[in-house]
Amino acid sequence: MAATAVAAAVAGTESAQGPPGPAASLELWLNKATDPSMSEQDWSAIQNFCEQVNTDPNGPTHAPWLLAHKIQSPQEKEALYALTVLEMCMNHCGEKFHSEVAKFRFLNELIKVLSPKYLGSWATGKVKGRVIEILFSWTVWFPEDIKIRDAYQMLKKQGIIKQDPKLPVDKILPPPSPWPKSSIFDADEEKSKLLTRLLKSNHPEDLQAAVLKVAVVYGITPF
Repeated sequence: MAATAVAAAVAGTESAQGPPGPAASLELWLNKATDPSMSEQDWSAIQNFCEQVNTDPNGPTHAPWLLAHKIQSPQEKEALYALTVLEMCMNHCGEKFHSEVAKFRFLNELIKVLSPKYLGSWATGKVKGRVIEILFSWTVWFPEDIKIRDAYQMLKKQGIIKQDPKLPVDKILPPPSPWPKSSIFDADEEKSKLLTRLLKSNHPEDLQAAVLKVAVVYGITPF
C-alpha cells in the first residue's frame, strides 16, 4: 500500500509538471544520440535532436554548448557520437546554428580537444582525428566562414595539425545546405550542366572527373 501511494504521488507530480520543456528535450535527445553504451548510434535520436534545435527558439544558441560538453567527454565513443551529431546539425539546423558554431567562442571548445595545454593530452587519437577532419571539411565546404579558416590555420602554425587530412571521396562534395548558398558553378551555366551530367553518369571515370572539378574549385586534393 505504501509503495502504491508513493508511486501515485510521483505520478501525480510528473503529471502536474507536464512534459519536459524545450531545453530538457534537447538534453534528452542528445543523451540518447550520444549514449556510449549503444553499439550503434541512434539516428532517430539525432533526427529528433535536430528537429528540436530547429523548433526551439533558443535551440541554435543552446545546442552548441550541449554538444561541446559531450565532445569533451573522457569517453571516446560518447565524444565521437557527439561529433557526428555536430556534423548533422551543421547540415540541417539552419543558419543561426551555423553562425553560432562558426564563432571563436565555440571553435575554442573544439581547439581545447586538440591542444595539449587543455584536453589534448588525454583525448584519444580517434577523437582528435575526427575534430581535425571536421574542421578541415568546414574550411572546404564553408570558405566564407573566415573564423573557421583562421582557427584551422592557427592550429597548423602551432604544429598541432601536422597536415591536412584526406577527406573520403563521399565527403568531397559539400553537404546540402538548409539555406540558399551561391556556388561558383551557378554563375556558369555550361559548367553547371557539365557537372550535373558527370554526377548522373554511371561511368566511374565521369564521377571521378566530377570530383576532380569540385576539388579544383575548393583547392583540395581528393585522392
